[in-house]
Amino acid sequence: MNQKINILLIEDNRSLAETVITYLNLENIDCDYAATGLQGLELALANRYEVILLDVNLPSLNGLKVCEALRAKGADVSVLMLTAGATIEDKLAGFNAGTDDYLVKPFELSELVARIKTLAKRRSGESKRLQVGPLTLHLSSRSANRAGQAISLTPTCWKIVELLMRESPNVVSRKKIEAYVWGEDFLPATNSLKVHLYKLRQKVDKPFASNLIHTIPNYGFALRADK
Repeated sequence: MNQKINILLIEDNRSLAETVITYLNLENIDCDYAATGLQGLELALANRYEVILLDVNLPSLNGLKVCEALRAKGADVSVLMLTAGATIEDKLAGFNAGTDDYLVKPFELSELVARIKTLAKRRSGESKRLQVGPLTLHLSSRSANRAGQAISLTPTCWKIVELLMRESPNVVSRKKIEAYVWGEDFLPATNSLKVHLYKLRQKVDKPFASNLIHTIPNYGFALRADK
């Protein structure tokens, strides 16, 4: 049996949403649902999805603004924009906002499933930046800064802080960090993570008045801007 795909549908037409969710469930696709742009954005930032189905015309916050907000936060989830507009201007607006693909309404549910399965196989290439409080990673240029001050990071430190920022403000276990940085089949020596975290803190925290990287005893680490 194929592994389930977890997605988020943000669509204010409840009748259409119910039809889509019912069909997707039959295709082994789990679907969370939000009826407004603001609710959808909150869900998208709080959970990890493989694909987001995003309507353009939404109450509280339109789909373009939702997508822009996700990309500004560094979210690399694949976004499939659902739009009633079929003009080149409509499509360009979606791509400029950071969407990966679009589907014009009305659409065939079988085509929707095919698009979802294709997008679920990869993370989005539209994420260009991660930002948590004053700390920013520019992914395309591989550069980092805190409060406008450039920070030089080793490749290993970059991987660690990138993971912590993607998961922020959640706690990330030591095991998950090690697997992400070195791979599950090549786990490092006992003190390797400790040494690299020390180096990372020297760059990210020591020159500044407050710490962003926090140790959670007996579990792992979190990167938070609110402490």
